[in-house]
Amino acid sequence: MAKRPYVLLSVAMSIDGYIDDSSDAPLALSNQADFDRVDEVRAGCDAILVGAGTIRADDPRLLVRSPAQRADRVARGLTETPLKVTITRDGDLDPGRRFFSLGDVEKIVYATSPCADKARDRLADVATIVDAGDPLDLPAILSDLSERGVTRLMVEGGQAVHTLFLTSGLVDELHLVIAPFFVGDSRATRFVTDGAFPHNPANPMTLAEARPIGDVVLLRYLPADHTSDRPR
Repeated sequence: MAKRPYVLLSVAMSIDGYIDDSSDAPLALSNQADFDRVDEVRAGCDAILVGAGTIRADDPRLLVRSPAQRADRVARGLTETPLKVTITRDGDLDPGRRFFSLGDVEKIVYATSPCADKARDRLADVATIVDAGDPLDLPAILSDLSERGVTRLMVEGGQAVHTLFLTSGLVDELHLVIAPFFVGDSRATRFVTDGAFPHNPANPMTLAEARPIGDVVLLRYLPADHTSDRPR
């Protein structure tokens, strides 16, 4: 098996499993204490990955916000914030989005072969474009990130990316935060979509931690076949 980073998937959802509602405004699914926890987790990673849809919908910064955490990274010889990574199947990304414009750190776009040239035309001035095959080859992406020095990768969404990583069996740790309310709208976006998940009722994940954080709760799951020799 090719060398790859330790993959930590982080998501917040409602009690009924939604990661957003159907309005145009982002849905707040966490609280300040949990935002601070996520910031600390980000600071401990080498790269953060989100899907192209998340960049279009949410325009995320994906920066370490805490000055103390940024200073600690610099003291360890790292950039203030982790590398930013995205994957795209259509190359339809705006170079003016904050993913590209904020943070003095490399941005990497893994594009499927049919849209790689389109992605280069749009984004070559603001990101490194990598042909990721057709169909998209997730193990090859992780191997490439490993070769770039990424030992710990944080995956932050959205639905298609969560589904891709989890159905591929390439998640080493899942941080699932539950907000104390229901969305109750089938037009809204759920955590994952349909798929063949290796961690099914016959092969469940292991609950490693359950931690209340104010009015939300963090559930930390590990695969049942998790081995202690992978980097944490």
